[in-house]
Amino acid sequence: MIAFRSTRGGGNADLRTVLQSGTAPDGGLYMPQRLPRFRREALAESAGPAELAERLLNPFFEGSLLAEALPEICRDAFACPLPLTELSPGPNGARLRLLELFHGPTAAFKDYGARFLAACLERVLAEEPASSPPLTILVATSGDTGAAVASAFSGRDKTRVVVLFPKGRISPRQEHHLGCWDDNVLSIAVSGAFDDCQRLVKRAFSSARLRGKVRLGSANSINLGRLLPQSAYHAWGAMNAPQGTNFVVPTGNLGNAFACLLAREMGAGIGRILMSTNANRAIGDYLDRGFYEGRESIGTLANAMDVGDPSNMERLQHYFGGDVARIREALAAVSISDERIQARIRQEHDRSGIVLCPHTAAGVDACHGRLSLPGAPAGDWIVAATAHPAKFESVVEPLIGTTVAPPPQLAELLSRSSSHAEIRPDLAALTPYLLRS
Repeated sequence: MIAFRSTRGGGNADLRTVLQSGTAPDGGLYMPQRLPRFRREALAESAGPAELAERLLNPFFEGSLLAEALPEICRDAFACPLPLTELSPGPNGARLRLLELFHGPTAAFKDYGARFLAACLERVLAEEPASSPPLTILVATSGDTGAAVASAFSGRDKTRVVVLFPKGRISPRQEHHLGCWDDNVLSIAVSGAFDDCQRLVKRAFSSARLRGKVRLGSANSINLGRLLPQSAYHAWGAMNAPQGTNFVVPTGNLGNAFACLLAREMGAGIGRILMSTNANRAIGDYLDRGFYEGRESIGTLANAMDVGDPSNMERLQHYFGGDVARIREALAAVSISDERIQARIRQEHDRSGIVLCPHTAAGVDACHGRLSLPGAPAGDWIVAATAHPAKFESVVEPLIGTTVAPPPQLAELLSRSSSHAEIRPDLAALTPYLLRS
């Protein structure tokens, strides 16, 4: 059985505690005390993504009340396709492919982890007495997390969802998708940036007075139950590519890139990992300078990556014992400007007919830039395609000169009515919404 421990040194916790609480009592993030190691050949025997996820995650669930349910949980979370799509060749003819992670209910990569966590918590909470208070899932979103979590938990018993998003800083369609769910989901626009939303979540979790009145849980990537299943789709992409294929992961809060690192550490045969960010350069600056400095976020076209102080930086530093030299050996990062994102969307559409969302375009452009450098890593490259471009039609359509039709699941969501509340970035303003039954 694998135990879990806070990045700040708190005592051990079991899987149930990790899934329900999200963060440790000392304010740290939970990490497994060890990672299982697999032979790539053993992982490659999996018939599909759900079977691979079950094999990869089974050691974390051994001995828990969810162990027997893990196959069903994985089938539920990974029911959506995970295709690899050819892009136009990179510099020197390098083979580039997209791992399409946008075929879930809200057309974003976060659907997989959110559905996994929701399925886990539904079973955990079903074991509690009927008189137990509901678990309130408090989520900060920079664009896609909130809709994925809302979709995954909508209509489920014993859970409420409160989603905080930065007012005016996400796309109109993203905003619509946040407010069109069942009555157990509440969406709130916060006057400020994503970092203000994230700070509100952290203040709520650290408030003993508030937590004495309401049960709080998290579904951001600070919750390990969201993060672990994300390693499975990176492993699936690696299993369908040559040994040592390099990955490019667009990242904001560092969760998806850290999940890719976990997949490599567990034996998926992934080569180099390149993180692409937008103008929010905290991750890249840390690798360049050797010290970490969070800052206020900057609004960009790739709004889901508008994070100035990524929460999962704490996990990354903890895993490598704070040794920045070791982190540089494991990961690289590059910042992509809005102008380069726009140019890449145009170029890829002209060359291959593929339409990229702004975040995926940042990843593709980062890959081209890295391949143009002397001594660039050889071999194939896979770029994590994080969202469907139809979610960002106001950015994409003027660049390619044509409309981007929403996939059926997004079209259905857009047909629903949508509403949200608004608050200032203050815990006192949020508290009444958290205390509602």
